[in-house]
Amino acid sequence: MASMNETPSGERIHIGFFGRRNAGKSSVVNAVTGQELAVVSDVKGTTTDPVTKSMEILPLGPVVVTDTPGFDDSGSLGELRVERTRRILEKTDIAVLVVDATEGMQQCDIELTELFDERKLPYIIVFNKTDLMRDAEYSAASEINRIVENNRYILTSAVTGEGIEELKNTIASLKPEDKEVPIVSDKINEGDIVLLVVPIDKAAPKGRLILPQQQTIRDIIDAGASAVVVRDSELAGTLDRLGPSARPALVITDSQVFGAVDKIVPEDIPLTSFSILMARHKGLLDSAVRGIEAMDNLKDGDKVLIAEGCTHHRQCGDIGRDKIPKWIEGYTGKKLEFEMTSGGGYPADLSDYALIVHCGGCMLNEREMSYRVKSASVQNIPITNYGTLIAHVNGILKRSLSIFPELL
Repeated sequence: MASMNETPSGERIHIGFFGRRNAGKSSVVNAVTGQELAVVSDVKGTTTDPVTKSMEILPLGPVVVTDTPGFDDSGSLGELRVERTRRILEKTDIAVLVVDATEGMQQCDIELTELFDERKLPYIIVFNKTDLMRDAEYSAASEINRIVENNRYILTSAVTGEGIEELKNTIASLKPEDKEVPIVSDKINEGDIVLLVVPIDKAAPKGRLILPQQQTIRDIIDAGASAVVVRDSELAGTLDRLGPSARPALVITDSQVFGAVDKIVPEDIPLTSFSILMARHKGLLDSAVRGIEAMDNLKDGDKVLIAEGCTHHRQCGDIGRDKIPKWIEGYTGKKLEFEMTSGGGYPADLSDYALIVHCGGCMLNEREMSYRVKSASVQNIPITNYGTLIAHVNGILKRSLSIFPELL
């Protein structure tokens, strides 16, 4: 059973290392992390796919480090690698541009800084391989400073370790300001009882709770409240046993049993879902509530994209592949086409879709979820999420949003 103290990928700072082939990105990554995270070679293009690892780096704490392929790669495969590098940018919180100090800034390095600026991404430029420079060449630092203008830069050598500690401290100084929205702690009070409804079926991971459930429990505990966890089959009996003296301040349910739970929980007890809470936590909920109106405008033959932030083994009765499409067609009475993406496979061109239905996004960081929402908005494609949609088709959306009056 995984430790509940482990920081999930979606809650970590994502640091991406970018640059040309053979600039020494992988060597710098290994020096910064203190691990052989990436394969190092004198052959250009050794890193052919992004290499990602979750780890702890002091003084930053829990991070995800990504070593990307060379941005100057050529040919059809090279173009694919460059596109993957661009996609890594959508989830990157801090970028590190590694430049070969013996060659200086090249056009593709400048293009990368333009991409960073376009995304308002904090970054630092690292001039690596200083061990290969002649002493006289160190006078080029002023020229380097002119090239990078007001951006921070550091001279490093992954071989000798020069500048690596300074680089780590500088990366830490670029840590984004924490603007995270709580999961539920701001909606409950110290001493409250919060009842969590967790169905245990063949889709539930054996021996553990899924990530949104774990995170919600931790947030409740941090608020000084009590989390009572039950299966849907024990919900009614638990409410009876708690009685008026221990009445829950809130019930949070798995979306898949929303309809059944709504019938059991008294109307005067607020009810919502893990998916709705996670959508708010990740910045998706406002758009999800607006996007749900598109359900009523779907026509026969329309395409609907089901998007999940994680990859997992698909089973019969899978919520994204099986249940969501059935609920949508049952509600609309239309014959629709469904496509599904998972993990990092979110398409850049969304113009074919009449609606996007996204999961709660527990495995995505705020920057990537923001990119997905913005991408849909720019292309005028409505986007909603699992919990909002399921509440809507069950006729209980208003109740499920009662703890968020600003959305009503």
